[in-house]
Amino acid sequence: MDLIPSFSVDHSCLLPGVYISRTDVLNGSKITTYDIRMKKPNIEPCVDVAAMHTLEHIIATYLRNNAQWKDSIIYWGPMGCLTGFYLIIKDQQPCETIGKLMIDAFEFAANFKDKVPGTDAVNCGNYLMHNIHYARYEAAKFVEILKTSPCYEYPKAERLDTEKGKFFDS
Repeated sequence: MDLIPSFSVDHSCLLPGVYISRTDVLNGSKITTYDIRMKKPNIEPCVDVAAMHTLEHIIATYLRNNAQWKDSIIYWGPMGCLTGFYLIIKDQQPCETIGKLMIDAFEFAANFKDKVPGTDAVNCGNYLMHNIHYARYEAAKFVEILKTSPCYEYPKAERLDTEKGKFFDS
């Protein structure tokens, strides 16, 4: 079985940043999936699940209400490994442009003081699992990274040819 592209990224040297995970064409229109990586995988602790859930709600609400971006946003959601999010948009923008959007979105989350949107039993499948304090902390931390040392290019794992076939060195 072929290794899917996101598993060919060398996670052992992946740094927090904004990366193009993949591009696809759907009904003749380009869509782009961005890897919004908040943590160094397998080195830093992942984001607390309740904080991640809170960030999902706050930032999804922010993105879908942003006058400039709301018509481009297809999806915003957490990675299963809890080291970041996936953002899917119509068309494609440079990672630096998405990085600026993420600074705005995560600053919004870092300073969020209201009731977290969609946190009632009617609106959310696990409405009790939220942590606004830790979400604000993680958001502020990620903003600082994006402002001072963002990364925009994936390290790739090499596919090596051997006598016994192909394997990945990561």
